[in-house]
Amino acid sequence: MSIPGVGDPAPAFTLPGMVVRDGVRTDDEYDLSSVIGRTVVLAFYPGDATPVCTAQLCSYQEELDDFGDLGAVVWGISPQALDSHEAFARGSSLTFPLLSDTAGSVVRDYGVRARGFGLRRSVFVIGPDGIVRWRHVGLVGIRFPKASAIRAEIEQLVR
Repeated sequence: MSIPGVGDPAPAFTLPGMVVRDGVRTDDEYDLSSVIGRTVVLAFYPGDATPVCTAQLCSYQEELDDFGDLGAVVWGISPQALDSHEAFARGSSLTFPLLSDTAGSVVRDYGVRARGFGLRRSVFVIGPDGIVRWRHVGLVGIRFPKASAIRAEIEQLVR
């Protein structure tokens, strides 16, 4: 499937996910339609606890309060199972949901599948109306958008 462009409806999905807060893991189903009305940052990353993924998601964690103050939620999405996500979240002190796309269906729907790599490191900002408002799709996967760049895009949505 092709990568949704800015102005396109965000592909709907429901994935299992988990979050660790105050040392407690909570599993849930995460449905994009359930957060319509809020800005959503979808951060697709290739692997739990890898050096670049850890740097990327930790940088977003540092800005999490700023994202929240703007009414935005952050969800990380990768192909690993929930137990792997839990270890990653605990080891990196991540407190936002990590979703498990083991079948690769959401990766395909967002057009970020990469042969031999699993997925292309990508970030989508979905507006409160369910429309893609900004995206960054990596070619190789070693670069990622800084949290400040994502925050600036969210700020434009809430003005």
